[in-house]
Amino acid sequence: MATLPLTTPEERVALFQQLFSDTIPHNKALGIKVLAVARGLASMRLDWRKELVGNPETGVLAGGPITAMLDSCCGLAVATLLTDPKPFATLDLRIDYAKPADPRKPVVAEAECYRITRSVAFTRAFAHQGDPKDPVAAAAGTFMLGTKGEVTRSQMVSRELGK
Repeated sequence: MATLPLTTPEERVALFQQLFSDTIPHNKALGIKVLAVARGLASMRLDWRKELVGNPETGVLAGGPITAMLDSCCGLAVATLLTDPKPFATLDLRIDYAKPADPRKPVVAEAECYRITRSVAFTRAFAHQGDPKDPVAAAAGTFMLGTKGEVTRSQMVSRELGK
């Protein structure tokens, strides 16, 4: 793994490729690749593969892999803003499919974390095939952030019992 601080774009991409695409089994199975990472921003690519097709007659990618990439890309944008590593999870993800992806072409996701609070992060993203102004899908996501000093269930029980 790269040492911190990551000084080049290539080092950032390599680190987040390992953390988000190579380590998460679903992303690895889909073959999602990290393209770019910056503070509050992320970009990923999903290559067209026959096994990801939703309609064999048209060759159009299924919506599930595109949704998974958009979710992961939004999460990656959130991760770039965390000063300390902490767990976070998708609370809500809305996907609007604008049009079918062209067969045999990769789909690119571009995400932005536009607001982050102590416990929630807000994101938006687009999936496209070369022209961000002509999206295949748009996403809006909300992520729950772990908090420092989180109280465990056993600690809460102990407090209730006066221990």
